[in-house]
Amino acid sequence: MDETNLPEKIVLTPTKKSQGYTRLKLERTTPITVDDNNVVHVAGGDHKGIVINKKEALETDERKPPELTLQFKVFLTNATKNCRTKESRQLKLWFKTNVLDTDKMRDAQDFFRDLVSPCEFPKDYVGFIKKIMKLMQLKYVTIRKIEVELRQLEDTTDFPNGSGHLDEGANNGKLEEESILELIESAYPNPVSVEDLVRQSRGNEEEVHSSIEQLLSRSLIRCLGDKNYTRITQNDKDVKMVRQMPKVVSFQQPTIAIITSKYCEKVAVDSMIENKEVYFRYKTEGESHVYTLGDIGSHRSVATKLPYVGHDRSAMIAAGNTTTRLLGTFQNVEYVFLVGVGGGVPNYTDYKNHVRLGDVVVSAPTEDHNYIYVYCENKKSVDEQGSSSPGGDRVRTWSSPKYQLQRYARLVWQQQSSNDLQWQNYIGEAQQLLLDQEMDFSRPPSESDKLFMSVGGDNVIEVSHPQPPTGTEDPHASVSPVVHFGVVSSGRMSERLRFAHQHGIKAYDSEFDAVAESLCGNRQDNYIFIRGISDYRDGTVGKVWQPYAALVATAFMKAIINFLD
Repeated sequence: MDETNLPEKIVLTPTKKSQGYTRLKLERTTPITVDDNNVVHVAGGDHKGIVINKKEALETDERKPPELTLQFKVFLTNATKNCRTKESRQLKLWFKTNVLDTDKMRDAQDFFRDLVSPCEFPKDYVGFIKKIMKLMQLKYVTIRKIEVELRQLEDTTDFPNGSGHLDEGANNGKLEEESILELIESAYPNPVSVEDLVRQSRGNEEEVHSSIEQLLSRSLIRCLGDKNYTRITQNDKDVKMVRQMPKVVSFQQPTIAIITSKYCEKVAVDSMIENKEVYFRYKTEGESHVYTLGDIGSHRSVATKLPYVGHDRSAMIAAGNTTTRLLGTFQNVEYVFLVGVGGGVPNYTDYKNHVRLGDVVVSAPTEDHNYIYVYCENKKSVDEQGSSSPGGDRVRTWSSPKYQLQRYARLVWQQQSSNDLQWQNYIGEAQQLLLDQEMDFSRPPSESDKLFMSVGGDNVIEVSHPQPPTGTEDPHASVSPVVHFGVVSSGRMSERLRFAHQHGIKAYDSEFDAVAESLCGNRQDNYIFIRGISDYRDGTVGKVWQPYAALVATAFMKAIINFLD
């Protein structure tokens, strides 16, 4: 009989079991290779094709090492014990012959994503193993064998935390003082009233006033009159308060424009500019503007900070107006850099395409996508009874007509591969200049780069970063940032990782679509997004990594600008 025509079965065989440790082998085979004398159970009905063997008397290890390994820790809520049960789970994968390496990486990534899907993550040991077997049987037919190792770890009452949460909400546990400072920094250069601070912080007026007094005593903020407060910037004595921007003579007109949205990004960018002058156009009503004029290499540059980004109406208007006013005020601008922090898109199986904290993502078209920025809005449809339901995603894309900056960016990174570390020298030089800053621009310890995923409720898994095969160089072995090229995105989508795979996305940011739209409306042909990775969401939750991530993004920007010479 031709064995290839026989229906495949998924056979589970226990290979080792001890206190707190279990190892199982799940193998794809045909009926002719199933040993009936060793079978404990043959499933039927919906689970037909699933076979359970007795424990192997002798362990027969696979001679060929696993082609891919996935490792993660699971933190499951135990209501009875009022703690979290902690387990280490490892999956070793072998594939059928003649499966391409690219297909192995893709299938393993998709398999893992389906396995830990938050909407149906198995909460118990039996459900977890059964789901692996069903995925092998029904969907991932290229996988020949999976070895599963389950190891019980100590229970814990601590909630795992770190910059790695893919869906981590705002850190509501921050000290009130730091929350107020963050709100003031976010609005900069617009001043913020006490009433707005009370409303946005959801605190009471007495607490807000107390925080303001502490920030004033630390010389971090100042009052602009009528209980409006703004951030004091580095070398604030050099900031010129103006009602209107003074006319810039033609030979000093900037050709480079840099747009940031966070205060730490503005500080990082200003550290790269020499011979700088800072103009603060303050308005008691309406939008204020801040411009830093100076030199980056031989190029005159101007940098500004958006007062807000986001998708409420006021933030969209502010972002668009700030961009339009910048280009209208400085009409010789040829290149626009949108520089700051973002959230990396992880790849759990392919170490080459895995974006980690401290890396840099440059917006560039891919082989399959000719755009550099995409925004997705998850729409809801409303039926006749008024009930809402998913109505599909509205997707918008933006492309740069020339991609000149993207070509220069690739050349800079190729120099890095040739051991030209000039752009990394910019990081160290700027760190020395920023030692007197309140925030710390040094690189956080690598141990803090943890990749967490919520898998429903309070249950969380911590995924290990993918490792290269033995004998292969790991690009993340050193603390040097790795640069990735791909699409940058923002918006609201239900499955961020799947959406990222569909559109070639390497990083998410905090909704810059209004800025991209303004650039297109002003016929700006050369612009580029550069995102330093501070978390695995959109750059808004990784507070520890934000200053360093902003700095590495601006250092790479400076290298590109110097390449324009």
